[in-house]
Amino acid sequence: VVQIVLWYLDSGCSKHMTGDRSWLTNFVQKFLGRVKFRNDHVAKIMGYGDCKIGNVTIFRVYFMEGLGHNLFSVGQFCDSDLEVAFRQHTFFIRNLEGLKTKSWLWHHRLSHMNFGAINHLARQGLLRGLPKLKFEKDHLCSACAMAKSKKKSHKPKSEDTNQEKFYLLHMDLCGPMHVESVNRKKYILVIVDDYS
Repeated sequence: VVQIVLWYLDSGCSKHMTGDRSWLTNFVQKFLGRVKFRNDHVAKIMGYGDCKIGNVTIFRVYFMEGLGHNLFSVGQFCDSDLEVAFRQHTFFIRNLEGLKTKSWLWHHRLSHMNFGAINHLARQGLLRGLPKLKFEKDHLCSACAMAKSKKKSHKPKSEDTNQEKFYLLHMDLCGPMHVESVNRKKYILVIVDDYS
């Protein structure tokens, strides 16, 4: 037996609502008031519970006696840090926290490309695997800030201290780096000969 559960997506509805009490688990029976619909129909809110459809659970669904349709509230999802994105004949529910993480993941994967360019790639579908999302910069990338920083130039030397090659070497060891090299190395050794 296949049970088809139809939900109407309603952007004007403040809460998820159903007229079938049997779909709700963890039900709390409590009169919560009345709801007036656009067609002047009034229904009582008799309680709320959770509605499980497949492997998805919709929390806090209000039970209203006599309601002929199931109403899915866009506003209730947006209030709980979720985003509802509409496409031609369907919609997607996205977790905003996951979206921020995904934005920074793609920023790093694309060699710290700016977010405007990443959004352009996503809109045009130019990069396979890049989801069609709105990528946003919510904080400063430390690697990008360091790459854009500038250092004052040194004053020219008044006297020539360079005697011969390898007479004076400047060395610096940097690491451990956050990202390993292709050869799985985490440290960088920079050696500069003062002669050159």
